[in-house]
Amino acid sequence: MPPPPHHSARILDASANRAREALRVLEDGARFLLDDRALIEEFKQLRHQLHELVGSLPPGMLEHSRAVEADQGRTVTTSGEFIREHSEAVVRAAASRASESLRSLEEWSKTIRPETARGFEAIRYRSYEAAATLIQELARGCAQWRVCLLLTEAACRAPWEQVLEGAIDGGIDCVQIREKELSDERLLQRVRQTISIARPRGVCVVVNDRVDIALAAEADGVHLGQGDLPLAEARDLAGERLLIGSSTHDPEEVAEAIEAGCDLVGVGAIFPSRTKQALETSGPGFFERFIAEHPGVAHLAIGGIDARGAAQLAHMGCRGVAVSSAICDATDPALAARAIVEAMSPSAVSPETHP
Repeated sequence: MPPPPHHSARILDASANRAREALRVLEDGARFLLDDRALIEEFKQLRHQLHELVGSLPPGMLEHSRAVEADQGRTVTTSGEFIREHSEAVVRAAASRASESLRSLEEWSKTIRPETARGFEAIRYRSYEAAATLIQELARGCAQWRVCLLLTEAACRAPWEQVLEGAIDGGIDCVQIREKELSDERLLQRVRQTISIARPRGVCVVVNDRVDIALAAEADGVHLGQGDLPLAEARDLAGERLLIGSSTHDPEEVAEAIEAGCDLVGVGAIFPSRTKQALETSGPGFFERFIAEHPGVAHLAIGGIDARGAAQLAHMGCRGVAVSSAICDATDPALAARAIVEAMSPSAVSPETHP
């Protein structure tokens, strides 16, 4: 006889399937994109341990609860669900799906077998670390983020942690810590706090100006202004451990940054900025010239960018923007971030929708 139905069984079955699929995608990324034996083995072990834990649930319970045709959620989709711009985007989506599914497994299995829930928790934390390592390694060769949050606590309407969480919910893929007033000790702590929030969800963390802090915190990168440590010296210190971005305000600075070997060019200020009011606005024309002369260079347009400005830039060929006030000062950071992410989506870019 089949086991009696359990109110959590369908949730556990669906979550287990999603987690297995996501871990397989991550394993394939480690195998075919990086050829990283240690990561391949870690993801393989995680899949096998997940299989064993699911098998420790009451025999037949999940299978007998399965009702694919009756699942209303299988036909619910989002506008960006079938869009992946590059390999890193595929990995980020799989990492997020794995963490969410494992969390669901952990919580709902508590209603059936608490010791199994503890096993799911252990796998979840290990998958965080493995996925973060995979994303870091891929990011070394792919610094093209779509929406980077420039996070300054003083600019935030809500506590900075809430702003960050909301922005991640809204779909950002990078956060740059821009805190010039904190002591070195507090800045290091802030970067590590940010990493603990962002990295498990596949979001990269960059530090403004400070190569030493970025290295100490094991951040993904550092972004340098024109008055900061020269890029060549920063590369000598960081080697390949950090992505290095460089702010540019005219074509000459762009050429110098690219020649010096920066991984990403900050282009702006495109529009008037509330956070840097003294900075002269370069205007959209500057970005048009940049993208025409350097179409393959990773970049972030910066300066007074909101959803409307992001849409305008995306139509020009922009692949990434850096945003401060439009998210930090928003009453709903998640909603504000989502609007900018959607404006940067390839499906949103068309002459009919953006003048």
